[in-house]
Amino acid sequence: MRRNSWLMFFVFAGLFAPAPVRGQLVPEFKPPKANCCLPSAAQSLADQLQDWNQVGRYHEDDVRLQAQPAEKGRVVFLGDSITDGWKLTQYFPGKPFVNRGISGQTTPQMLVRFYPDVINLHPAAVIILAGTNDIAGNTGPETLEMIEDNFRAMCELAQEHDIKMVLCLLLPVSDYTQHKQTDHRPPSDILKLNEWLRRYAAQIQAEVGDYYAVLVDSNGMLKEGYSEDGLHPNQRGYTLMAPVAEAAIERGLKSKK
Repeated sequence: MRRNSWLMFFVFAGLFAPAPVRGQLVPEFKPPKANCCLPSAAQSLADQLQDWNQVGRYHEDDVRLQAQPAEKGRVVFLGDSITDGWKLTQYFPGKPFVNRGISGQTTPQMLVRFYPDVINLHPAAVIILAGTNDIAGNTGPETLEMIEDNFRAMCELAQEHDIKMVLCLLLPVSDYTQHKQTDHRPPSDILKLNEWLRRYAAQIQAEVGDYYAVLVDSNGMLKEGYSEDGLHPNQRGYTLMAPVAEAAIERGLKSKK
């Protein structure tokens, strides 16, 4: 069997193996609906795994920007879906801000992307919003220290290349919508990481973008009406976040090296 065929077999087996259950006997046979064309689905996933860190997502645009003189005051927004869905030109008109968010990503993936998507673009600053997907275990279980190490590595790379840093505090989540978020992203874990981010930023003289403070309610949840799923900000949410980001970036660019 060819190498790709074996890969498809193991991907297929891992994807479609039945989830563990407490008992095997059921009163009625109701299996989950199977999709058609499973080999094609398995092959598609195998192809995607060749670029697990998604370095290819922005490759062409990175090449385009590298071929041009770096704009003065360029800032790279590095992050996950919250950054990915942020229409920077709408909220920061006329600013040389570059979006390098990718939905679902965790800090180890962003660390791999840090050279092509940040350093090689020669920005004046980078603003990082990450960690919520690490807490959710998107790419496997992590300890708090493992997440911290990824932030340290990115910040040390930025310092080495004279790039100002803004570390953003994670947004709160909520259970106010039909999408219950606190089971996957416990508020206590968000607070622990935010507390460390604030301490670490002070230690390395990075700026802090405190999105948490402007979006949290009295219950420690993401304010009702500022998200459609309790995780991602809607337009009202981004409207509160934009001045926080802009102020932190301005402070960072004015600070001494």
